[in-house]
Amino acid sequence: MLQFGTAEAAPGEIDTGILRAGETRDGSEFGLPVAVVNGAEEGRTLYVQAVSDGDELNGVGVVREVVRRLEPNEISGDILLVGILNYHGYQVAEHRNPLDGNKLNRTFPGDPDGSSSERLAHLVYDNGVKRADIGLDLHQGSTSRMIDEVRVRCGRGHRLHDECLELARAFGTEYVLDQKGPDGQLARAAPDDGVPLVDPELGGAVGWDMTSVNKGVRGVFNVLSHYGFIDRETSTPNEQFRATGFDVVHANRGGLIDLSADLYDRIEKGDELFEVTDVFGGTKETVEAEKDGVVWRTRRLPMVATGEYVMSIATGVERL
Repeated sequence: MLQFGTAEAAPGEIDTGILRAGETRDGSEFGLPVAVVNGAEEGRTLYVQAVSDGDELNGVGVVREVVRRLEPNEISGDILLVGILNYHGYQVAEHRNPLDGNKLNRTFPGDPDGSSSERLAHLVYDNGVKRADIGLDLHQGSTSRMIDEVRVRCGRGHRLHDECLELARAFGTEYVLDQKGPDGQLARAAPDDGVPLVDPELGGAVGWDMTSVNKGVRGVFNVLSHYGFIDRETSTPNEQFRATGFDVVHANRGGLIDLSADLYDRIEKGDELFEVTDVFGGTKETVEAEKDGVVWRTRRLPMVATGEYVMSIATGVERL
């Protein structure tokens, strides 16, 4: 019998339950929604989590669809899934945990005696991540507009870098960001403990975007196929590209933005990126690219103030 929280499954079965996480302000117990898949045959263990940032809902959309489509009697190995990690942020659709103001994906591997976020991080790390052979931490670009990509965050000098890059490529997006992440990210902490784990960043949306959700579902099944959990052909792009950095572009004038370059566009130094106009259409500023790259992310709202973020250009782009 395989257990994860209150979920338990015999070989060839799947079950859902909760991972008890503490109490809310009224003293009621709460738990994180979890699922466990016990394959009919022995194999590796995959850990999957979603919604460590409370407003990033594409990941829970992926988990929902993946669990619906799994056939445990056709699986070799085990799968542990956490559908919603940032319980408190999710309830109020906030990026951070409102109980402590922390970005939960900066608190791994967590602390059993720490803040709310640190305790949640430790709970899933100790009960799920450390049991796994590989892992996926499903994200999106918050509510900004962003391409679908996967992030390798352990750093290119890390002993598990090649394994993490293989996992990112297996997921099967067109682009991979290979850049060391901040301390406390799960994709930094897990490789330090010997578990290759990456961040699929599935677009960006208010609510969720089913196009990105479906890419995420395909990506999870690509991973299951690549690592021998299921016997199925993978579906990956003919070409994949790696970026190693970002050039972040801000507005120097306030007003309304007209984008001249949009998501996925390849741009060269000197290409026009956007124009800032006044409310009557008069041009106040035209901003050009300072480096070659790919338009990776843009703000969603059309209005901008002096110094506000407008877009990110991925740099150091090369074919994998």
